[in-house]
Amino acid sequence: MIELFPRNENKISFPKDYSAIIERVNSVDPLRYGNTRNFIDGAVTYLSPYISRGVVSVKQVQESVLSKGYPRGTMDKFLQELAWREYFQRVWQAKGDLLFQDLKQPQTDVLHHQMVQALVEATTGIDAIDKSIREFYNTGYLHNHVRMYVASIACNMGKAHWLAPAQWMYYNLLDGDLASNTCSWQWVAGAFSSKKYYCNQENINRFTNGHQHDTFLDLPVEDLYKATLPDTLKSTRPLSLKTLLPDSKTPSVDTTKPTLIYNSYNLDPLWRKDEKVNRILLLEPSHFQKFPVSEKVIKFILNLSKNIPNIQLMIGEVSELEQLYVASEVRTKWLISKEHPAFSYYTGQRDARDWLYPEISGYYNSFFSYWKKCEKMIKQSL
Repeated sequence: MIELFPRNENKISFPKDYSAIIERVNSVDPLRYGNTRNFIDGAVTYLSPYISRGVVSVKQVQESVLSKGYPRGTMDKFLQELAWREYFQRVWQAKGDLLFQDLKQPQTDVLHHQMVQALVEATTGIDAIDKSIREFYNTGYLHNHVRMYVASIACNMGKAHWLAPAQWMYYNLLDGDLASNTCSWQWVAGAFSSKKYYCNQENINRFTNGHQHDTFLDLPVEDLYKATLPDTLKSTRPLSLKTLLPDSKTPSVDTTKPTLIYNSYNLDPLWRKDEKVNRILLLEPSHFQKFPVSEKVIKFILNLSKNIPNIQLMIGEVSELEQLYVASEVRTKWLISKEHPAFSYYTGQRDARDWLYPEISGYYNSFFSYWKKCEKMIKQSL
């Protein structure tokens, strides 16, 4: 996962203005990223909310970095992180709703399908984790390494099935990407990987600049595989997640012109920007009932949409928008969206996304089999 949240005196900021976002894209340093990205105060790129929401594409980011002439080998870690995001999207394309089930094999040693209460309340006793969760609720941000720690605590130490805690995290993430979030949780839990990922206190201390000891994680990693369920993680609770959508007026649509459909995964200000069209940000209650997000996430989406001139908000279903174009042949031609697995049911014309590697599609059993193909494409482009 790629993050985009710079720290300023321990505060995390999220610029909404497109020029500030592009400035951030152009300031990426892949060398520092590769050397420090695993540390909580490392030089992460802080681009994930904008990539997830379709404001910028992974292709834009990669082209910006490649244009600066960094030596090829120094960029590999960064280019791999971009490719991971695209790989997860390809998994979703290939698997559809099967993404939300155990992908490779059933998660083992599962005691329940609820949320670990200590994680929800930030009372695990692991100081760096509890602090990060409290910040998470305020900012919508978690460092990628902390996401892995939380998933390992929930699934492998707390014996929870991955689905409920993954939904909890997605609900609160400004950069919520269903493919990346879901596949990453399954990877940690051993449902989309060859083995489970365990973190111990030593690892957490190293990458969070901590000095804590005598916790339920203060063991060698090999001993954690055999550890019993810690008392701190025994209490569970069912999830109750709900999206609060704003009120909206009925949009004014000129049915003599095409309509571009924007959504929570497509907020690209450059998309067909010079065309005379209707521009509708469609937030469907049915989508958010299935994949709920917090009020903070909805506000972030709405603020990002302001970069798109003359866009109108519509709270409703795509079928309601379709009905404005009475003739079905007109809908097919004049309702235009960008391809995305979350909205494969849209009718009308679909534009392709700006894939890094459009030639490399389909399902790959592992990221590294996929990455080998990507490396060939990168070498050809240099």
